[in-house]
Amino acid sequence: MTIKERYEAREFQTVTEVSGPLMFVNLRGMGEVSYGEMAEITTTSGERRRGQVLDVSKDLAIIQCFEGTSGLETKDTICRFLGETMKIGVSKEMLGRVFNGRGESIDGGGDIIPDKILDVAGTPINPSARQYPKEFIETGISTIDTLLTLVRGQKLPLFSGSGLPHNMLAAQIARQAKVLGTEEEFAVIFSAMGITADEARFFRDDFEATGALDKVVLFLNLADDPAIERLLTPRLALTVAEYLAYEHNYHVLVILTDMTAYAESLREVAAARSEVPSRRGYPGYMYSDFSTIYERAGRIHDKKGSITQIPILTLPNYDITHPVPDLTGYITEGQVYVDVALNRKGLYPPINPLPSLSRLMKDTIGQGSTRSDHKFVSDQLYALYATGRDLRDLVAVVGDESLSETDKKILEFADLFEQRFINQDYHEDRTIFESLDIGWEMLSIFDDPHRVLKRIPSEIIDKFHMDKRDDKTDFNSVDI
Repeated sequence: MTIKERYEAREFQTVTEVSGPLMFVNLRGMGEVSYGEMAEITTTSGERRRGQVLDVSKDLAIIQCFEGTSGLETKDTICRFLGETMKIGVSKEMLGRVFNGRGESIDGGGDIIPDKILDVAGTPINPSARQYPKEFIETGISTIDTLLTLVRGQKLPLFSGSGLPHNMLAAQIARQAKVLGTEEEFAVIFSAMGITADEARFFRDDFEATGALDKVVLFLNLADDPAIERLLTPRLALTVAEYLAYEHNYHVLVILTDMTAYAESLREVAAARSEVPSRRGYPGYMYSDFSTIYERAGRIHDKKGSITQIPILTLPNYDITHPVPDLTGYITEGQVYVDVALNRKGLYPPINPLPSLSRLMKDTIGQGSTRSDHKFVSDQLYALYATGRDLRDLVAVVGDESLSETDKKILEFADLFEQRFINQDYHEDRTIFESLDIGWEMLSIFDDPHRVLKRIPSEIIDKFHMDKRDDKTDFNSVDI
């Protein structure tokens, strides 16, 4: 068979059905089509769209159309199978650029001249080649840096809800994130799925106004874009991240917002395929699908670069047991919880450390990384705030007459912790040393620190306590 004959044999004008984002093509025994293969769809008006084979059964191929199926007619639509999987051209020139959810530039800067063409599915990482995530990433946000430390190579999701300022928090992290005490290259890949035009404008304007866009690659999938495109957007972002990390030694922070919108698209496609639904209508394979995204973060032996992920999830009805956050929690290494009650108090960022967790924090903080008092200050702040919240509930029921003087001080500390430590300005970039010093400043309200601060060894109190430290000591560098 000649090249021309082979080319024509993979071109079909036998579309039998269009359902939602899916198109069904009858192969009539005339061609071999593979799962994941790309297809070019030509409409009756001559418009060309892209699609991907989602399933093959006997002589029937099911194709998901990235640009949607609006305007497609079963009679005259032509489908040509390209014999390759979905790929994207990558280059360092992508830094500072804005792309849509299909990887096409939308900032007026023209097309990228690629250095490489890479498969968006990525290359599976041999588990034995993985290196344990270490090294502190400073976000400039006290609650995260001190109590929920982000580690290079970690997957740390952000659990939020509708109406909460998770977009502002994501933009602030992307703008301020840095590797402490190094001159290594750092980049942010920002992948937004199902956002509104106003939200997309906010991200672009914020990064441009602060000059952070130079180190950011933006992928924007809007709410009115085809839902099927959302399944592609995070994979494009991670492919660029892998290229920068493993080919050019960048330390890359990937922010994925909103993974709940991604899951909704996954459910929509599953429903269009008439699949048997699992919990709350989501497909049974959602866990394994999530893993193909989350497990692309990490560090690899003999590679200087790394990929750190912050997936953002909006919890329906603030339900942490919803399948999306529930399955995410099994794969990732902790969570940052954005609290609706703190938001109602007018606090920003409204991060509640009590239901939050960073499982890799303990191996990263301390002398040689942050500061030798970090773990003890973190444990003490957490313990006192938790006690203060319990005392608030008690006072609401029985009043404060029976409280001891220490209990009253702990109540005062809880209020101070929210107003002074959790609360900070959107443009305030605190160093870890400033955050720790704020912690000690709040702990100094207790008259007998050795009796009350039970989570901190006496020698650490004597060295770092605000009333005891030597003003001549430079605590910003003593332990680095």
